[in-house]
Amino acid sequence: QVQLVESGGGLVQAGGSLRLSCAASERTFGGTGMGWFRQAPGKEREFVAAISWGGSTHYADSVKGRFTISRDNTKNTVYLQMNGLKPEDTAIYYCAAGRSSLYTTSSTAYGYWGQGTQVTVSS
Repeated sequence: QVQLVESGGGLVQAGGSLRLSCAASERTFGGTGMGWFRQAPGKEREFVAAISWGGSTHYADSVKGRFTISRDNTKNTVYLQMNGLKPEDTAIYYCAAGRSSLYTTSSTAYGYWGQGTQVTVSS
């Protein structure tokens, strides 16, 4: 069964940090590029970060230098370390598994999605 389960969201003050985790089934995670997306109230889902099976990464300009995506292939888990959080980072964050080993910024290239985890940054 395909499954992606996010955790680590919460409420944090501006300037603080959170670390999101996404645990995947081996079938979903093995050989697959992974991504993080977010959706704020009243806005469309947007790309945040992605990582290929081999570890190459890509970030949205809005989070570059503040967020770090990583993966532990032995644990079938992808992480999103978020530092220097801003109120505009407030959103539901979704983990997604791609259809190839590469990373991509397009949500349509991802075949599986988690249920999301809420991140709220207070000013």
